[in-house]
Amino acid sequence: MQILQEAERIICCDGAAQTLLAHDLEPTVVIGDLDSLAEDVKKRLDGKIIQVAEQDTNDLNKAFRYCLSRNWLDIIILGATGKREDHTLGNISLLVDFARQAPEICMVTDYGCFLPLLKSGTIPCKPKQQVSIFALDADTPIVSHGLKYPLNGLAPRRWWEATLNEALGDSFTLTFPEGKSLLLFLAWNI
Repeated sequence: MQILQEAERIICCDGAAQTLLAHDLEPTVVIGDLDSLAEDVKKRLDGKIIQVAEQDTNDLNKAFRYCLSRNWLDIIILGATGKREDHTLGNISLLVDFARQAPEICMVTDYGCFLPLLKSGTIPCKPKQQVSIFALDADTPIVSHGLKYPLNGLAPRRWWEATLNEALGDSFTLTFPEGKSLLLFLAWNI
């Protein structure tokens, strides 16, 4: 809730506006196909609603494109893992694509934060923080330094194969081939 209260702007995807209003916060803009936005909310937020009727992308894509069109690149995605697992997987899968245009993007959940990695690097964390790593391509060898269970060139073929690790210090390093990407989940377990 603190992220929302401190946000410079809040872009809501469709029906999420109802949840935001229930917490006494108002969106800057509501965007989507509007298939799950109640009529009374549409009236209340008149002038803040942008309908994008196309069905080739989901509402998160529409909101992301809207932010890009305004050069708003400091994007934190909230509420993307909320009500349906199929929506959750779809939204998480978009992060790497979004990171190509908004490199600092992240998705915050009740339990942690998803971060896309487009290149090798060092990730700040806290000692003993739980870390899960997902390779989006099965042929991505990963080398780690600073994790309890080292990855010595492991090329995960299944999503679970590099999960449930733990940081040893206040950062860890992941190295993987150029042109590949990873998705990290850092848990709030500390």
